[in-house]
Amino acid sequence: MTKNTTGTVHLVGAGPGDPELLTVKAHRLLAQTDVVLHDDLVPAAILALAGPQAEIINVGKRCGAKGITQGEIDALMIGYARRGLDVVRLKSGDPGIFGRLAEEMDALSAAGVPFDIVPGITAGLGAAASLRVSLTDRRKSARVVVVTGHHAHKGRRERPDWKHLAQGDATLVIYMPGHDFASLREEFLAAGLPDDLPAAIVSHATTPQQRHEYTTVRDLDKLPLMDSPTILLVGRVLEDARLRAADNPLLALDDASLILSER
Repeated sequence: MTKNTTGTVHLVGAGPGDPELLTVKAHRLLAQTDVVLHDDLVPAAILALAGPQAEIINVGKRCGAKGITQGEIDALMIGYARRGLDVVRLKSGDPGIFGRLAEEMDALSAAGVPFDIVPGITAGLGAAASLRVSLTDRRKSARVVVVTGHHAHKGRRERPDWKHLAQGDATLVIYMPGHDFASLREEFLAAGLPDDLPAAIVSHATTPQQRHEYTTVRDLDKLPLMDSPTILLVGRVLEDARLRAADNPLLALDDASLILSER
């Protein structure tokens, strides 16, 4: 039913995939909202938490296949809110980590539509926790660098400055690392990263579909292909992760079980 006042848009983090990692506020808003506009990576188990009154719309843009533009997503949020409906804009992970939060806030502000932000557990934190890894360790790492495998700059796609980002004892949390690990290995080595620096790739972190494998910078090119979304962790904090895995059957999968087909 259409309401008389302008609705509110809630920019909500869905977390890394496990429904139990949703915040209490996110859970409540899903149950109460009129409309859910969700990313393609939000799993069905989380969408099932929406109330029966909610209209659920997939507005995902994934792997370069853009069935809907950012402008169209903005228009949907604004249009539903102006009809007096409350909207949950449900984003995988945390809205403020590579989720175009700033662009959507700008659009809502320009349209005079009220909004709020509900943070979520970002995928990098979920991936580390699933491997029993602390991203900081006063003995090994005092910095965490969150970065994508590429970024847009003045209309061009550029690779990160690994030499600058990996200075000192940083732990790298790399979103959307792609599959060209041979090139990434060469970039890391050229930037001066030690070839024995531990790394781990995690696919579908925190979900029943999770797969992962440990490696080093030297052997990055030997990683198997894994389903997206993936997170690449690099740093000394991973040195003991393999040993911890021996105590956890979920983390002690043999290499053969980790090889998946690329989508």
